[in-house]
Amino acid sequence: MIIGWRVAILLGLGLLNVVLFWRMVWGPTGLVQYRELKAHYAQLEAKVAELDKSNMSLSREIRLLQSDNTYIEKMIRQRLHYVRDDEILYLFSDPATGAKSNDGKD
Repeated sequence: MIIGWRVAILLGLGLLNVVLFWRMVWGPTGLVQYRELKAHYAQLEAKVAELDKSNMSLSREIRLLQSDNTYIEKMIRQRLHYVRDDEILYLFSDPATGAKSNDGKD
């Protein structure tokens, strides 16, 4: 009779270990979910770094537009195709699309 209780207790504890191990690996807060969240977090970190880089570039351009007259003139000439009195502007079309090429950012 004592051996029956020991076996039942060991079986119960073994079953409890199996259930706890299953939940630890495949449960809602288990290792599989953790790895998926970690990969998603890494993607978001990369996107944030990319946006920070873009933000720094735009901030630099804003500062230049606010303070550097030479840069302002360069941007006006590139984007709006303005020319000085003694210059001639040539616009070439792109053979693949037929559209005019533009060296500036739009």
